[in-house]
Amino acid sequence: MTISFWLTSLVVVATPGTGVLYTMAAGLSRGFRASIVAAIGCTLGIVPHMAAAITGLAALLHASALAFHTLKYLGVAYLLYMAWGALRDKGALTVEQDPDIRSAYKVIVSGILVNILNPKLTIFFFAFLPQFVSPQEPNAFLKMIELSVVFMLLTFVVFVCYGKFAALIRNHVLSRPKVLTWMRRTFAGTFVALAAGLAFAEA
Repeated sequence: MTISFWLTSLVVVATPGTGVLYTMAAGLSRGFRASIVAAIGCTLGIVPHMAAAITGLAALLHASALAFHTLKYLGVAYLLYMAWGALRDKGALTVEQDPDIRSAYKVIVSGILVNILNPKLTIFFFAFLPQFVSPQEPNAFLKMIELSVVFMLLTFVVFVCYGKFAALIRNHVLSRPKVLTWMRRTFAGTFVALAAGLAFAEA
């Protein structure tokens, strides 16, 4: 496994996107434990895209405009739903004084949906993994699985770091209602921007 793979993966994972935003929202709303749960959910949401790339289904998705656009607009709708939830002060973007551990299931499911409804992840894996696997590789299938697992591990670690940062500033947010309102609007606006970017994305 090359240094270039580690560095490229780290840059891709660390670049703020829907998963990072959701994990930070969980950290702000429910604390560090919730951000870990959110990071797990977002990481698990990578699995279907990874499996599609490894098994060759990504090529079919890339070639099928209908499949790509269907998944794309489902993702757009979900991002807009999360933006609406942020503005209405509900869901994972609600800062709670007394976090409810029973909501962990909801947090992890939402985290999975955040990434699973992003068709660009499948295209990314389809274009990304082959660059680090030689056609002459005797165990190319296992090599792609190994690289994918490393990518998922990096995703989890980086997302947890983002969640930790969000949890550290949580008390400051709780004690400042105006800051909380600003944060909610920022999250909502960012989700809308991400939805717009996804809506205009091409396969």
